[in-house]
Amino acid sequence: TLTSATLSVVVGGLGSLNQTQLRKLMAFSSIAHTGWILATMTTAPNISSITFLIYTTATIPTFLLMNKTMSMTIKDLGTMWTNTPYTMMALSTTILSLGGLPPLSGFMPKWLILNNMTSNNMITEATLMATASLLSLYVYMQLMYTSSMTLPPHTTLMPIKWRTPNKKYTITTSTLIMVTALILPLTPN
Repeated sequence: TLTSATLSVVVGGLGSLNQTQLRKLMAFSSIAHTGWILATMTTAPNISSITFLIYTTATIPTFLLMNKTMSMTIKDLGTMWTNTPYTMMALSTTILSLGGLPPLSGFMPKWLILNNMTSNNMITEATLMATASLLSLYVYMQLMYTSSMTLPPHTTLMPIKWRTPNKKYTITTSTLIMVTALILPLTPN
């Protein structure tokens, strides 16, 4: 199980490197996160349950926001900041939580898993998984750079649309984003 978990994280990280389609990128992200969940299924099933819960909580709003903006490729995200800045900030939060950055909730499951693996003398596998996770984080950061740091070409000044129309997923998405960002202090030691 540990070998398949490690390979899953490595395949998910390497497979996401040259993807331009968001669906494929999220599929490789799911493969990598499956590896993280599998890594502690036998030694600490409660950590696997927490990991699955946090991953699901971060993934649902990510898919809802991508569906709302009809983004299919990374290039589609390039115009998102000027059209829907609040949606872009929400998508950034959920994607970076999936990447496992420390202030967000996606960090704690990975930290707990790595801590569990090193205490069980699985240091080589933990190192491989952490390194492969950096590949996924690089792809997530590339997504954020493309969508928030680049502007579409234009010849005149464009006003930023700060008021977005109310959509049907607003309450669900905003609640899940808050849970994604604020669940970190609730995780066990």
